[in-house]
Amino acid sequence: MEEKKLFLLDAMALVFRAYYALIRSPRITSKGKNTNAQFGFTNTIIELINNQKPTHMAVCFEGGEPVGRTSDFAEYKANRQEAPEDIKASLPDIRRILAALNIPMIDSEGFEADDVIGTLSKQAAALGYEVYMVTPDKDYGQLVSDKVKIYKPGYQGGDVEIMGPEEVCGKWGIENVDQVIDMLGLMGDAVDNIPGIPGVGQKTAAKLIAEYGSVENILAAADTIKGAMGEKIRAGRDSAIMSKKLATIITDVPVEFHEEDFRLKEWNKEALKEILIELEFRTVGKRLLGEELTPTPTGKEQKSGSQPSLFDTGNNESSESNSPSTGGGGGEADRSWDGPVQTIADVPHNYELVESEGEFAALMDVLNKTTEISFDTETTAIDANIAELVGLSFSVEAGTGYYVPVPASRAEAMQVLERFRPLFANPDKIWIGQNLKYDMLVLKWYDVELVGKKFDTMLAHYLIDPEGKRNMDLLAEKYLNYKPVSITELIGKKGKGQLTMRDVDVALVKDYAAEDADVTLQLKNVFAPQLKELDVQRVFDEVENPLAPVLVDMEFEGVKIDEQFLNDYSKLLEEDAHRHEEAVYEAAGVRFNLGSPKQLGEILFEHLKLDPKAKKTKTGQYATGEDVLGKLAAEHKIVDDILAYREYTKLRSTYVDSLPQLINPKTGRVHTTFAQAVAVTGRLSSNNPNLQNIPIRTERGREIRKAFIPRDEAHILVSADYSQIELRIVAALSGDPAMCEAFRSGKDVHTATASKVYNVPEEEVTKEMRYKAKSVNFGIVYGQGAFGLAENLRISRAEAKEIIDNYKKEFAGVTRYMDDMISFAKKHGYVQTVMGRKRWLRDINSANFTVRGFAERNAINSPIQGTAADMIKLAMVNVHKAFKQHNFKSRMVLQVHDELVFDVVKDELETVKPVILQAMQSAMELPNGIPVLAEVGEGKNWLEAH
Repeated sequence: MEEKKLFLLDAMALVFRAYYALIRSPRITSKGKNTNAQFGFTNTIIELINNQKPTHMAVCFEGGEPVGRTSDFAEYKANRQEAPEDIKASLPDIRRILAALNIPMIDSEGFEADDVIGTLSKQAAALGYEVYMVTPDKDYGQLVSDKVKIYKPGYQGGDVEIMGPEEVCGKWGIENVDQVIDMLGLMGDAVDNIPGIPGVGQKTAAKLIAEYGSVENILAAADTIKGAMGEKIRAGRDSAIMSKKLATIITDVPVEFHEEDFRLKEWNKEALKEILIELEFRTVGKRLLGEELTPTPTGKEQKSGSQPSLFDTGNNESSESNSPSTGGGGGEADRSWDGPVQTIADVPHNYELVESEGEFAALMDVLNKTTEISFDTETTAIDANIAELVGLSFSVEAGTGYYVPVPASRAEAMQVLERFRPLFANPDKIWIGQNLKYDMLVLKWYDVELVGKKFDTMLAHYLIDPEGKRNMDLLAEKYLNYKPVSITELIGKKGKGQLTMRDVDVALVKDYAAEDADVTLQLKNVFAPQLKELDVQRVFDEVENPLAPVLVDMEFEGVKIDEQFLNDYSKLLEEDAHRHEEAVYEAAGVRFNLGSPKQLGEILFEHLKLDPKAKKTKTGQYATGEDVLGKLAAEHKIVDDILAYREYTKLRSTYVDSLPQLINPKTGRVHTTFAQAVAVTGRLSSNNPNLQNIPIRTERGREIRKAFIPRDEAHILVSADYSQIELRIVAALSGDPAMCEAFRSGKDVHTATASKVYNVPEEEVTKEMRYKAKSVNFGIVYGQGAFGLAENLRISRAEAKEIIDNYKKEFAGVTRYMDDMISFAKKHGYVQTVMGRKRWLRDINSANFTVRGFAERNAINSPIQGTAADMIKLAMVNVHKAFKQHNFKSRMVLQVHDELVFDVVKDELETVKPVILQAMQSAMELPNGIPVLAEVGEGKNWLEAH
């Protein structure tokens, strides 16, 4: 007999959930359309179909105004904020996707989706179906039975949760699921604006229901319930009755479950393909349809010969540049191509293989006569520090390209490169590339330097669209309507069987490599005018482009690691972690898997009962994050041992045991890769290792810095760090008189702040006052309110509010800056740094206050963080230039946040230090005369130098 499984989806609950899951890293199409909701919702459908194997399915929508409930209570759902504009715009797409999947969409005028689902679930259960209500909404618990369950999709990587009667009763603390509505009648539901009885929460409600059974029984016994609780119940009688009615899901809506209508059917693949291409869901499309999705011709397709081509210069009439103020997507070009995406098979091109002497002479003649040259390398690995050169490609004109193979023998490879050395050393050339830093670093390992000006298309796009994707193939499709040859076509997918470019037929490599140089040249033609139009040319010319060669030298140098120290420290951490683990088991009175958050939560909150109000995560298990445990530390010693165990095991696995594995066998040093075009604020990031995350706040974490040492006995490590740079920038941008005066006069800004906030002379400021003032200084411009400050300082919300109110009064200029930045963003659609780096904020005028609030916080802090990022980058360029001018043998090797680390020749130490300070402190002049200060130290390891 066929298994009958029906899945009923609460459309809007899942749409909202999908949208907010990606709010911090939104999916934006090439035309500036936010597709968070469409993407998340579609993935939910796919996962359900693939993993749960339903036989029947329907998606239920709201049927307009819930007439019955609003007539009972006009304020029902009145406190719900306006849906984000992007969610409203997503609904037609979601309906098209569902229509293409042949999944029925059900609604009923005047009823809510949960009413429709409640009705259908009962009808289907009566016919023997296993019914799953797909929703994160807790109210559905009242509908659960042996045949009907809640299916709560995983959230942000969490697990799926399926809830039957046992799970629902356990969650609510009740005996049967019918009592869910009694709980809601007593405690209300803030989401739907159901009032309940004021002053009655979940714990009290569960206790009352355990004793009396229902709202009606509680109200009947109200006169016998003593004290304040009896008064609350008697006063809230009418509200409780109405609230229970509002919370009751209607199960006799005029909808019918017809089995064949709900059965999953063949998809309309053409319609599905059309909407997925439109939404640019390439990966989803491949999962669903098993093919790469490329746009198909439309009715407006141009005749052959006039269609936009890869080989147009990017200035054709069919392209538009949308500025953010006109609603464009982050300042990107919005290109509405009429024809299909082109490939190398469609477009005339002339890609030449250069092997003979005659071919080489002809190529050199072309390159020597040309000022702008697009350049790319082909190598054996993505890590430039271990890669071998396979070939060089060049392009100087759209539709043309040249590929020069490089032999595997280093000696023979050097012979080829020697022939190019005069060209690479020509200062009059302009080299165009996509992530040129990689190519420059590869050449550096062959003792070749790429001199001359550079135009990196990846960096240009980073400034045009800081939140966009920078893969060259995606950029080509988006801006050139062209799909380049995929690397996987040549070397295969990742895995043991993957080839290197050295293994591929040179004729295939020729087309692939020459095409890369050609495409990059075309992208330069698109991006160059946009840099000027969007007024980010200065950041490109003065910050990002000059920084790339600096990073090349830093990555090439690397830093030495003390392996013996790490081996010894690993053993120490292992012993310490074990000691704390045993202390946890002793305190708990039972052994369990301390690495399991689920088991830990049960021990802390069910076995030890540390917090009766313990919150659960989206997956239904207790939250045991550091923030949660930190608040419980005063309650039980076990918490300190848990936190210590976690810290030591993480330090050991993430850093101490991993760093030795990253040592380059050629140099004996670790060579991190600095990512220049990732963080939207402009900050550098790094990987292998990720230097930005190397801990500094705890004693055990700081010890890891001891592993970073000078390269030999003749060197010493030097660390230079900006002093309170972000606060100085706050003062500079806000012009607040009190804060500016503190910095100009060289005062301790936190003490000065505490003096103002607490209205005491500076000499009477206590350590505690300064600590609290410091927290406000760093928190307020990042959106920290009274609740956050209270949590951070472990003080009452009233005290936190008073501190913040006093701060805003005494430092009115900071508050004014915050308001001004939001107003500027609302008017212009972006904010910018002192250097002109822009952050586009497409949601700044959203009617939804959650979405708008997120954009407003970015409007306030992006100019601060971005200016600090620009400053350290400029400092690095200055230091690098000064070191070359002085012909120092010392080298800059690391950058972390506002700190630079140098491997300094001891004999140069006293000469180098003032050069570093001068370069850092003069990197950028801040407004309002705010001085920029840096501090420098030295030592036999990074910790000592810092």
